[in-house]
Amino acid sequence: MTGVSRREGIGAAIARRLAAAGAAVFTQGWQAHDAAQPWGAGAAPETPEVAQPWGPGAAPGTEGLAGHLEADLADPAAPAALLAAARIALGHVDVLVANHAASVGGTLEEVTAEAIDHALVVNVRATLLLVQAFAAGFERGHGRVVLLTSGQGRGPMAGELPYAASKAALSGVVLSLSDHLAPRGITVNAVNPGPTDTGWAGDDVRSRVEAAMPRGRWGTPDDAARLVAWLASEESEWVTGQVIDSDGGFRYGGA
Repeated sequence: MTGVSRREGIGAAIARRLAAAGAAVFTQGWQAHDAAQPWGAGAAPETPEVAQPWGPGAAPGTEGLAGHLEADLADPAAPAALLAAARIALGHVDVLVANHAASVGGTLEEVTAEAIDHALVVNVRATLLLVQAFAAGFERGHGRVVLLTSGQGRGPMAGELPYAASKAALSGVVLSLSDHLAPRGITVNAVNPGPTDTGWAGDDVRSRVEAAMPRGRWGTPDDAARLVAWLASEESEWVTGQVIDSDGGFRYGGA
């Protein structure tokens, strides 16, 4: 699975939950991206409590995390290399969780060609190439692909146009990918986790989001992880081609 760089992140929560359920998990991260963001890189994936508990001090129930690769998914060769490394570490790969994302903001007046290109390259091109590499080497009859999208179809994201466009593209290809891969026994779904507290929001954003949440709280990384883990399991066999909003009933139009 991709996008595992910070202890506070959704990716780390998914990786821990999958490993606790008995899966062997190979993770990807790119700390250089997080380091350039206002929230910072946080704890490094080499720290056992984040996403690599195969090191000293491993947390109980997470022994299944079997390897990690720092890889820049803006590199067109990275997706195939990542799947190849995972197959070497694991023997075979039955589940792909594409959780990575380049967080690229900008209003219509601010947006640049470079910003648009970066969002599309990392969030769309890399994801499609990951699915391609996963499917090309798939040998078993119960494969799972889970993409992470956003709430761009539920409410405006005018300050994040490159990001919103890239996530809309992912939501838009789920049905086509699921149809194409169904004969091989691979399901394809996407999850919109809604506003999730991973440490990125300031006080103003935090209070506005809380006011728009029926339960008065943000989502947690584990809220998303529970659904992703189910979609990755055999229990989700009959679910494919879906974009699932798991957002606590967030009122996208405001409180």
